[in-house]
Amino acid sequence: MALGPRLDLRQSQSLVMTPQLQQAIKLLALSNLEIEGFIAEELERNPLLEAARDEEREPAQPSEEDGFADTPGPQTADSLLSGGAGENEARLDIEESALSDDSGSDAGGLDGSLGLSGIASSMGEDGPDFDSFAAADISLHDHLFAQAGAIFSGHREMIAGQLIERIDETGYLRADLLHLSHQLGVPMAEIEEVLLAIQSFEPTGVGARDLSECLALQAHEADRYDPAMARLIDNLDLLARGELGRLKRLCNVDDEDLADMIAELRDYDPKPGCRFGGEAVQAVVPDIFVAPGKIGWAIELNNATLPRLIVNRSYYNELSAGNGGGKNGDKDGAWLNECLSNANWLVRALDQRARTIVKVASELVRRQEEFFRKGVAHLKPLTLREIAEAIEMHESTVSRATSNKYLSCDRGVFELKYFFTSGIKAGEDGEEASSEAVKSHIRALIDNEEKILSDDKLVALLKDKGFDIARRTVAKYREAMGIGSSVERRRQRKLKNRAA
Repeated sequence: MALGPRLDLRQSQSLVMTPQLQQAIKLLALSNLEIEGFIAEELERNPLLEAARDEEREPAQPSEEDGFADTPGPQTADSLLSGGAGENEARLDIEESALSDDSGSDAGGLDGSLGLSGIASSMGEDGPDFDSFAAADISLHDHLFAQAGAIFSGHREMIAGQLIERIDETGYLRADLLHLSHQLGVPMAEIEEVLLAIQSFEPTGVGARDLSECLALQAHEADRYDPAMARLIDNLDLLARGELGRLKRLCNVDDEDLADMIAELRDYDPKPGCRFGGEAVQAVVPDIFVAPGKIGWAIELNNATLPRLIVNRSYYNELSAGNGGGKNGDKDGAWLNECLSNANWLVRALDQRARTIVKVASELVRRQEEFFRKGVAHLKPLTLREIAEAIEMHESTVSRATSNKYLSCDRGVFELKYFFTSGIKAGEDGEEASSEAVKSHIRALIDNEEKILSDDKLVALLKDKGFDIARRTVAKYREAMGIGSSVERRRQRKLKNRAA
């Protein structure tokens, strides 16, 4: 065969993601608040896009020529199942009012179905002042700098500033004094003098380097730092392990005095800096509302945080008519057409996103109906694949539709991912139970225990409830919930009784 350059023609097929498809995938994974920011940027970038006023908020209707299949009107969740429900199956109707004009989110609520009725009337005509629940505006560092400026000047004020900068939000000093001494070129004794002054600032206990020093500062302030209290604070590890006998011998006190000292320590603040505000607490804004309807459940998107877009075609026609010919006119015309195309696609993509989320949420509510009616103990095992197969979508689409989304119902606000839990064998019949349901039963048993329950006893009690699980599984779930072992709980109860 001769070697040399040549030209060949080949045909091949490949899947190429267009910029519009990439944008649609990106929009599906964003929450409503993130979508709101994205829309604000698009409104500034594209002159043909406008935010619809309340009287203009109508659902966009996609068509075949737009690239989306016609979507039927409100439908039940059962109709979303691939095979449909059998005649003998219980029917669960889902009212899909996500795209309606008079949604509950627009009206400010769901007529009390979400447990919000009576709040406004009980808190005044204007409703509760949620800003009053926020932390103080002044930060811990600002509070300390103000006190330092009142007593320090010159280079000592500079040293105090360096120390305050190294105090974290809980009020503890996170710095090596020897290293700071070399860095600033000042004697170690002078840094310790400045630190001692800072430790006298409000709040009491600020500037401590560990928990023992923090509690000692507060004991000094309360004039309770006697030799017995000093030994107790120096041996907090023994107190944590519940070794009260050794503590009594070290402190040279009886049971009553030790109980008083422990009660005194409980009144101290282990994190004095936390009472000052840092960043404002951001409340979770739900993306989906679920409430009991006349038949089944009503599901809707939170349109209060999701402005609807419209394409201003009259403005487009006006600009097109005023566009002159020539080279610049051709460029302006191409730019206008691109803006119109992008605006149309964005409106359709947002509408398709809303329909996809409602479809996924409807199937999720249908699968987890017992949770919404009876609580977390009735949560069932569920996977993304099961939802995807039921609504005939890809698993990755369901994953994006449930990412960063929150659902509000009578039982609170939950992330959509919360409803997807692993399953464990619940009994000999092979039926599976959700891991969250098992955790709920474990927590209930421990919260109501009169006598401390060991893990073996928990296994036996769970078996009586129909959960046949191993002891190591109980221990794993208990530790995941931050609940100590039976030995630790017994020590805590003993300390609590002594302090009382």
